[in-house]
Amino acid sequence: MKDKQVKPRARLLFSTAPWFRQPLREAFRHIAEAGFEAVEVMVTQDPSTQEAHLMLPLAEEFGLRVEAIHAPFLLVTRRVWGPDPTGKIYRAVHLAEEVGAPLVVIHPPYRWQVRFRRWVESDLAAFSARTGVTVAVENMFPIRLRGESGGVRFHASQGFEDLERFPYLVLDTSHAAVAGIDIRETYAQYRDQIQHVHLSNNAGKGWDSHLPVYQEGVLPLGGFLDDVAADGFAGAISIELDLRPWVADEEALHEVLVRNREFCERRLFAPVRARSKR
Repeated sequence: MKDKQVKPRARLLFSTAPWFRQPLREAFRHIAEAGFEAVEVMVTQDPSTQEAHLMLPLAEEFGLRVEAIHAPFLLVTRRVWGPDPTGKIYRAVHLAEEVGAPLVVIHPPYRWQVRFRRWVESDLAAFSARTGVTVAVENMFPIRLRGESGGVRFHASQGFEDLERFPYLVLDTSHAAVAGIDIRETYAQYRDQIQHVHLSNNAGKGWDSHLPVYQEGVLPLGGFLDDVAADGFAGAISIELDLRPWVADEEALHEVLVRNREFCERRLFAPVRARSKR
């Protein structure tokens, strides 16, 4: 009798991004206590996020696997690893190699980063192939300033129509909501390029709210996760939230993390016939 072929399934992670002003140990502790087994580490000013010899003992202590590294491309981390964006990518890939993470998340170039844009467009694919670490570009969104109804584009490439030239992509669902992008249609169209997902809901008020996945918002996250599971998506789903409303209450914070994990596990790992159509 032939063995049934097992369909690939996504790996569920939690991002350390909400703890960017706190020690990595705090992030790992909360994530592990909520029942997660793997993390995406955002590189911050904390040396433990930058050095493998500091990160790996912490991961082992809390029983976590480091599955992705988010290079320091936020404005709050612009001075981490120097101002050169390609230098940040080199460092992030080296760190990923040392900790065994298969993927690095980067942001697309700003409009004024002409040299970086040329490097990303011409050299990123070959660099990623040569290192063996997938370097994936995340979708961004227009910034709405007072008096600007349509938003200001700070990134040269922020929507998927701009990013499709890159071989590997990260779909951030909250960013997509701000940009008015349908996440289910986008996944269907770019499924071969999307390697990683930053998952959160969005309030639909024009800003990047990163709400818990179970919280009421404008995104059809249940249906999206059903699509991903049915498709056999073999990348990682990394929950990336704004946890500021709960950080002062450890019990409430723990409950939020657990509810996010359970919501995703029910959709990603339950038999297809058991999923609702919602």
